[in-house]
Parts: sequence; structure tokens; C-alpha cells
Amino acid sequence: MDKKILLVDDAAFMRMLIRDTLTKNGFTNILEAADGEIACQVYDAENPDLVIMDITMPNKTGIEALAEIKGKNPAAKVIMCSAMGQEAMVVEAIKLGALDFIVKPFKPDRILQTVTKILG
Repeated sequence: MDKKILLVDDAAFMRMLIRDTLTKNGFTNILEAADGEIACQVYDAENPDLVIMDITMPNKTGIEALAEIKGKNPAAKVIMCSAMGQEAMVVEAIKLGALDFIVKPFKPDRILQTVTKILG
């Protein structure tokens, strides 16, 4: 599968966890960003098929980055990641156009199921 996926999380461990799940299941074209600001730059340069982005990050939050990405490309496919207790931010992300969300701690089958559903 040559779908390009951008992983955005300020925790390198979280990016590694998602990357491992995706690569074990055939997704090999994976980009990474450590915050929302870098995510927007990488998105502009690489135009990934899917973005998996944390809500809470330094420099630019996932909500701010989502709004910027969707503002430039309304068709952008974005899945948000949140910790328990961030329901209000999840609702805001869905209103801004996020297609789905994954709750931390991640379950590999949930990541895969959501990615597969969105990428077809």
C-alpha cells in the first residue's frame, strides 16, 4: 500500500507505536511531525492521504493544525487522537472536519480499523 500517512504527536513513543501498527499491516509510506506547526508544513509539502494527529501539543495544537489543514484542503482526511477526558476538544475537532478519533491508550486493532475505514 502506498498511501501516505502523516503521524503527528509530540510524544515520539506514541508516533512509534502507531507507525509499528501501520507498517506491520502494509502501510509503509509514513511521515512524522512532532507538533501542529511542523504538521502543517509537512502537509503542505507532502499532501498525505491521511493525517493521524494528537489534540494536545506544543507550538500549535491539533485543533489549530486541523483548522489550518482543512482551511487549505477541505477534502483532507484527518483522524484525531485524544486522551480520556478531552470530549469537548473531540467534539470541536469533529465540527472542524475530523473524520474520526482514537482514544489513548491505543489499541492496535482500533488504529487499523479506523485507518482502513477511511482509506478504503
